[in-house]
Amino acid sequence: MRDFPSCFGESGVQISDSSSSSNRASQNLVTCLYKTELHGCSCTITVTWSKSLMGQGLSIGIDDDANQSLCKVDIKPWIFSKMKGSKGLEFGKSKVYIVWDISAAKFGSGPEPLEGFFVAVVIDHEMALLLGDLTKEAYRKTNANPPPSNAMFISKREHIYGKKVYCTKAQFCDNGQVHDIAIECEAVGLKDPSLEIRVDRKRVMQVKHLAWKFRGNQSILVDGIQVEVFWDVHNWLFGTPGGNAVFMFQTCLAPEKSLPLAFSQVSRESQLAGIGFSLILYAWRNE
Repeated sequence: MRDFPSCFGESGVQISDSSSSSNRASQNLVTCLYKTELHGCSCTITVTWSKSLMGQGLSIGIDDDANQSLCKVDIKPWIFSKMKGSKGLEFGKSKVYIVWDISAAKFGSGPEPLEGFFVAVVIDHEMALLLGDLTKEAYRKTNANPPPSNAMFISKREHIYGKKVYCTKAQFCDNGQVHDIAIECEAVGLKDPSLEIRVDRKRVMQVKHLAWKFRGNQSILVDGIQVEVFWDVHNWLFGTPGGNAVFMFQTCLAPEKSLPLAFSQVSRESQLAGIGFSLILYAWRNE
């Protein structure tokens, strides 16, 4: 196993960020990045789902291949009238049309809808990104030209909660199986805590003597794909009571590849290098 800090550059910074000191309201969000083509050039679409006492929120941003923002739309949390709608804008000579319908969506415990919805990003009458299962409704509402979007899902960041077990779902390749991921760690009050990760209830990784190995990485296989797992549980063991642990699952990661600090940098690096999909989890302990 490689030394964990060396995976994050010469300075040895960890993947933890300032979110460890933020309040729970700001943590209830999921950010997804998609890579697609625009006029023959690569661009990135960032979709952020949020949830608050006012309802669900949605933010969509489009960046070019030089990481320059082309446009951004913030759809504030809605309770009544904003469950469906559309927004149009322009950048350069291109016209962007964003249409959404979450009125019949089903949600789990998080802010991201599970089914019964669509979100469409249309650029110059072409479907650049289509999310959700109501595809026919999306094409009818947008009048976009087929074929469907060829956008590639490259990165996801989310916050998960638990006392001993932290669960989420992930799909590590296009059209691949959606897997249940469970991270189990009982670190409070134990002299020799350990960490266990299961995929579809099968244990794929175990870290013993966690107090000595609170940061590290290990390779696992999912759907025949090599997935590099990074963990940083320093805050759980030695930090403040409200601190979070951070986990990252990265597909197709070259052994010598160094990973940067921020999520946006990780996603950007993944996009440029074409190294597949990354899932970043901020795990918070419910007191």
